[in-house]
Amino acid sequence: MATETLKSDTGAGGTSVIRRVLLDNGALSALVVLVVAMSLLSGDFLTTQNLLNVGVQAAVTAILAFGVTFVIVSAGIDLSVGSVAALSATVLAWSATSAGVPVVLAVALAIVTGIACGFVNGALISYGKLPPFIATLAMLSIARGLSLVISQGSPIAFPESVSRLGDTLGGWLPVPVLVMIAMGLITALILGRTFIGRSMYAIGGNEEAARLSGLRVKRQKIVIYALSGLFAAVAGIVLASRLVSAQPQAAQGYELDAIAAVVIGGASLAGGVGKASGTLIGALILAVLRNGLNLLSVSAFWQQVVIGVVIALAVLLDTLRRKTGSGAASSAGTAPGAPGAGRRGALKFAGAALCVALVVGAVSYVNSGSSGGVKKVGMSLSTLNNPFFVQMKEGAQAEAEKAGIDLTVTDAQNDASQQANQLQNFTSSGVSSIIVNPVDSDAVGPGVRSANKAGIPVIAADRGVNKADTATLVASDNVAGGKLAADALADKLGGKGSIVILQGTAGTSASRERGAGFAEGLKAYPDIKVVAKQPADFDRTKGLDVMTNLIQSHPGVTGVFAENDEMALGAVKALGSKAGKSVSVVGFDGTPDGLKAVEAGTLYASVAQQPAELGKIAVQNAVKAAEDEKVASTVKVPVKVVTRENVADFS
Repeated sequence: MATETLKSDTGAGGTSVIRRVLLDNGALSALVVLVVAMSLLSGDFLTTQNLLNVGVQAAVTAILAFGVTFVIVSAGIDLSVGSVAALSATVLAWSATSAGVPVVLAVALAIVTGIACGFVNGALISYGKLPPFIATLAMLSIARGLSLVISQGSPIAFPESVSRLGDTLGGWLPVPVLVMIAMGLITALILGRTFIGRSMYAIGGNEEAARLSGLRVKRQKIVIYALSGLFAAVAGIVLASRLVSAQPQAAQGYELDAIAAVVIGGASLAGGVGKASGTLIGALILAVLRNGLNLLSVSAFWQQVVIGVVIALAVLLDTLRRKTGSGAASSAGTAPGAPGAGRRGALKFAGAALCVALVVGAVSYVNSGSSGGVKKVGMSLSTLNNPFFVQMKEGAQAEAEKAGIDLTVTDAQNDASQQANQLQNFTSSGVSSIIVNPVDSDAVGPGVRSANKAGIPVIAADRGVNKADTATLVASDNVAGGKLAADALADKLGGKGSIVILQGTAGTSASRERGAGFAEGLKAYPDIKVVAKQPADFDRTKGLDVMTNLIQSHPGVTGVFAENDEMALGAVKALGSKAGKSVSVVGFDGTPDGLKAVEAGTLYASVAQQPAELGKIAVQNAVKAAEDEKVASTVKVPVKVVTRENVADFS
């Protein structure tokens, strides 16, 4: 019986060791598998430059996630970190430029801004009794709004001395990676070696028990959220340094990536569990996924699906770990006691690591260069949630197929930092040329300069690039289009009336240029009064909501100018029977839905840009530039006002 029991225990111990290794190191195992898989699938992945790219792309998410780790370990949640990061960067840039504050003091103000936002979150939760979700959701909106107010919706140039945080040391070691490592070490030190760190675990494990044990839980929570705000401020400064500008709309959705990184890294949303190393691994997994999927030319839409599946699996693993926690705990006491169990476990782990290293090394050697043959072109679009850019993509893809070009199209989702990552990926993968439709003309500069250094020609599409060299700019003239829209609306209104303007996403060059052109055109019509201007973010639903509200305060409005067709169609819906009769609406882009509305008479006019033609011409010039053929510095795609009289020519 003793022998049978020993055998049984030994077998159970071996099984429990394997199970414990799989459960406790699931994130690390997933990262290793991802690296091996991406190395096998893409010869461009396992190169020094690309791995450094992965580190840079993980940096901002990781720094945000380190701060969120404190909150999640204490059983809280912080949805405001992305907005706090943008606000802190905006405060730094504005104070150092517009306000003339010394840079050192401006940096201090940015850090204090982050801490103050976190302090308010903690106070609302501790003393205001608000649920963490509600308190931080409110701060998300407040911080984003303040960022837009301070910047007036436009990017602000970052001080050159601080922008060095986005550069490299020795020409190869990225500073953002060093900052990420430093913040990770600080996080590990706080969690493992300080009173506040141990308090986080106690509060997350059982808040009432922590209170009864003498912990001042309310004060501790304020410190925890203040720490989260501090880390968000550092992340915002690093992000703005990479983009050489503070973007008021930067880091949108980053709070979700930060939370995902913490959970993927093994922290429990129920609190009491989490560590800095796990959070770092979670951030690296997200970065490797995005980087690898870009290199594999996976659709931007499918990338979102894959990342969502990974997050869901991570939460399921968290649930499984908590359910089996008691069993693992009991077996944990048995396994180490077995003779040689620790040594055998270490040997197995070392053997597995060696095998992985050999596989990765072999794959790296075999795939040391990019595959030749077909010419590769990368195309980064500002967004694919807008029909205009979808048509641009379709025109580019049709031309690429005709010319036998391997075209990879990515979606920056109106995020300047995500676009910077995509340009880095294109550069490291050795494409022949790059087409970029900038989210912001200034922020895209560093990524284009990196391509310049690598000798890769860059074609700017629809929007120009500042402070970097491009082979050509293929674009419609947004300013001229705005003037045409003003003339068309004024002609329809007989030179007098009251109008409202629906603006695009604050900070984008398209919104600024179209708005500036329209304002310039209206100067010739002093009897037309602009009674309201409101942003609707180039979105049809927001256009509907904003226009519905404006009708209530300005019922006598006779005209609407929307800076794209999507917002114009939302306005048409809000106006109902008034659209095309007592109220004339003019849009911009000439999208299929916009042209249908023009034909139906509900939309008076649209400034058509022919986006498919723009995409086609961009690819043609990208091929010429890659083959060192001479291209014009600017290629203009004609714009024209489309009304009911000539819509058939465009449909």
